[in-house]
Amino acid sequence: MTVTPAVTPAVDIRRSADRFHTRAGWLDSKHSFSFGPHHSPDNTNHGQLLVLNDDRVAGGTGFETHPHRDMEIVTWVLDGELEHKDSEGNRGLIYPGLAQRMSAGRGIWHSEKNGSPDQDVHFIQMWVLPDTEAVDPGYQQLDIDDELGRGGLVPIASGQGHDAAISIRQRDAVLWGARLQPGERVQVPDAPFGHVFVARGDVELEASGRLATGDAARLSGVDGLALSAGAEGAEVLIWTTGPMG
Repeated sequence: MTVTPAVTPAVDIRRSADRFHTRAGWLDSKHSFSFGPHHSPDNTNHGQLLVLNDDRVAGGTGFETHPHRDMEIVTWVLDGELEHKDSEGNRGLIYPGLAQRMSAGRGIWHSEKNGSPDQDVHFIQMWVLPDTEAVDPGYQQLDIDDELGRGGLVPIASGQGHDAAISIRQRDAVLWGARLQPGERVQVPDAPFGHVFVARGDVELEASGRLATGDAARLSGVDGLALSAGAEGAEVLIWTTGPMG
């Protein structure tokens, strides 16, 4: 039997302005954790979440074909459209409300391009560790826009078999999303580690204050916190995961 070590309760607020920032002409990206040339040994992950990149890619540009291995990669578009192609023959056009997952497994190559000539695509890309290495690569996409429109928290990607969610190969992880109306209130699901990211708008996190667009709260061993949208509403992404290893 595996015993999960006790987690010291903590709420760690991370502001948008304090994130690592990459500007490359065609790309404007903010990184919540160490990524590429940006490295801090005390900011490499939160639970099983290793990457949360807030990317804006200019029209007619994008990420050329590149490899990944042993990673569950979830992409969530906020504005515009992103075209995916990979070495397994998968192709997909990702738009707001469509959840996409790529399981890198034993190895996969893919590209991500903005086909619009003049409109930026704005998306959040997130990586979590799989619970099994060297599996066959995989791909899935699913439109959950209707579910989000009904209000409340909706599972976007899940290793726990949630309905109306894409599947990921990590049994301890779930990505939840919500498009909150002004004043709407939800509760952060219980987990050893929670990561609350405000994709747009602003929210009030119980006992922690206001989180604006791009801000995040890293929860460790803290259960039952309420989240309330501000006057303009909000779109939030919440990961609940187990510990590393």
